[in-house]
Amino acid sequence: MKVKGFLKDVGGASRVSKARLAAFQNASPLPVKNDPIGDVARTWHPGKLDLVVTDVRPASKTTTTVRFERQDGQKLPPFYAGQFMVVDFPIGESLISRPYSISSAPYQARLDEHAFVEISVRRSKGDGFICDYINDSVKVGDKFRGMIGCGQFYYEPLRDAKHVVALAGGVGITPFASMAREIAHGTLDMDLTILFGSVTSDDIALRDELDALQSDKLRVVHVLSGDEPDWTGERGFLTAELIQKYSAPDTTYFICGPQVMYKFLREELKKLDIPQRRVRFEVFGQAKDITVYEGYPQEVKNKTFSLTVVRGVHEDVIPAKATESLVVALERAGIRIETGCRSGECGFCRTKVLSGSVFVCPEGDGRRAADRDFGYVHACAAYPTSDVKIKIPIE
Repeated sequence: MKVKGFLKDVGGASRVSKARLAAFQNASPLPVKNDPIGDVARTWHPGKLDLVVTDVRPASKTTTTVRFERQDGQKLPPFYAGQFMVVDFPIGESLISRPYSISSAPYQARLDEHAFVEISVRRSKGDGFICDYINDSVKVGDKFRGMIGCGQFYYEPLRDAKHVVALAGGVGITPFASMAREIAHGTLDMDLTILFGSVTSDDIALRDELDALQSDKLRVVHVLSGDEPDWTGERGFLTAELIQKYSAPDTTYFICGPQVMYKFLREELKKLDIPQRRVRFEVFGQAKDITVYEGYPQEVKNKTFSLTVVRGVHEDVIPAKATESLVVALERAGIRIETGCRSGECGFCRTKVLSGSVFVCPEGDGRRAADRDFGYVHACAAYPTSDVKIKIPIE
């Protein structure tokens, strides 16, 4: 760029404005059909896609991998290894959305033929009927709608250290499986060590696939907490001592697993005096027990309140338990609301509280400051503490 002098450079804006005005005056009255910026936006963010299941296979004795392709046979939108997808499940009269980390690699979504994306879902312990539905009922040929490429849980070389230690528990291995596959393909430049905590050796999700990918840039360390005398690998939990053993002087830590693991690891990482900027937690879903959080009014935990739902000029009144989020109350009543992360962060279920009071889970309160000031909540992380009236978008 050539510097012409202070006055000429400062006055350059007026010259540009005159040139733009002249371009407008001389332009054709016909609309411009070429839209390169819009084309890029639609490629990266196409919205909901029509998907079909093309493969269902076991990833362990309690985990199932489901492969989706586009119904029109086209490529899937780009995403980063570590991001999640949101799938809509028609259950009875309701359409229920659930987020699942993508376990396949980004390059596999851009294949010239049969481009696909996969999720690996573990059977629940009685508190996740969609997980059980996927394991028991989903089959090849089933059709769903889904949105791909959500979340901030991915490697960023301008922010993260070259060496990453991934701390995974159970099916929390899925975003790291995506990273591992992308590293093996040569399209993700990072050094990844996965400390993978499991209970028993016969139920390690994606074990064979991950072990086959190991290289000088990818190491998978299995850590078993169950009592197996013949196990020769690491034992116990992902403690500070174990984490330090596999860390480099400059390391970024990515963490994905059950909520109880997050609580444990926060304390372990404190022992290592790791800067917060070097620790990345994946969103953990809705709180298992909202009553344990500081500030929750214990006197209402056994109550059920009236929830008035405003959609345009239409109003419905439905029951809402104090220990279940507004999203769950809406889904039980068959009222559709868009959801994404179901952790209070993404804002898909942003809702206006017109009256009444709610408790917002402090673990995942991703609202903007202005939303807090003007009475908006993310319905997946908001719990009624009185009769409440809300306004949601019309679907």
